[in-house]
Amino acid sequence: MSRPGRVAPARRRGLADEVADRIRDAIFDGAYAPGSQLREVELSVALGVSRGPVREALLRLEREGLVRSEWHRGATVTALSRQDVAELDSLRAALEQLAVELVVANAAEEDLAEIDAVVGRMERAGDEHEMLRCDIDFHDAVYAAAGHRRLREAWQAIRSQVHLFLLTRVGLDSEGYVTGIPAEHRQLATALRDRDREVALELFAGHRRRASEILAGRHADQPPGG
Repeated sequence: MSRPGRVAPARRRGLADEVADRIRDAIFDGAYAPGSQLREVELSVALGVSRGPVREALLRLEREGLVRSEWHRGATVTALSRQDVAELDSLRAALEQLAVELVVANAAEEDLAEIDAVVGRMERAGDEHEMLRCDIDFHDAVYAAAGHRRLREAWQAIRSQVHLFLLTRVGLDSEGYVTGIPAEHRQLATALRDRDREVALELFAGHRRRASEILAGRHADQPPGG
């Protein structure tokens, strides 16, 4: 059992959390593309903190799947492999099917209104990164509307990796994403509001499939796992 004097100060942990938030936001805003190196010294200078909180923050982001560390390269933003894409797609499909079924069966009017509101924000988004954040917010709202705590926690466990998945998809087809995604999400929201289980499941599956096909094309000439 640890003695009180062995417990790390709360302030230090809070600083590492803040640093992790800022690095995560920078990744999601496109400042660090997949495969980019994340150097502790440069980050500590840019953020005005010592290297300790930066190191802790990178470990947090590694647990989220956003960062990978290798002894000869240090920390880099995760570049999704073919296997990563396939695993994320299959897991997301399983979670999303249950979420859609629960929303169709049980969602309250205020939950559906929140989903509609996110689509409205997406339609007004100023650039692809703002739209991508709305995309993730949309799925947050769907999982919240499902009313299943453990399902929502399972989504939170892969949320950052799905954001990275979508960020990679935007990098491969920015124009197609900006022009097509708002209308796609309006269809998804309408199917949920209509409580049409079969149509909703079909639309959500198609939504996932289109993104996965774009990333699969990127890996067409790579060996499995590459």
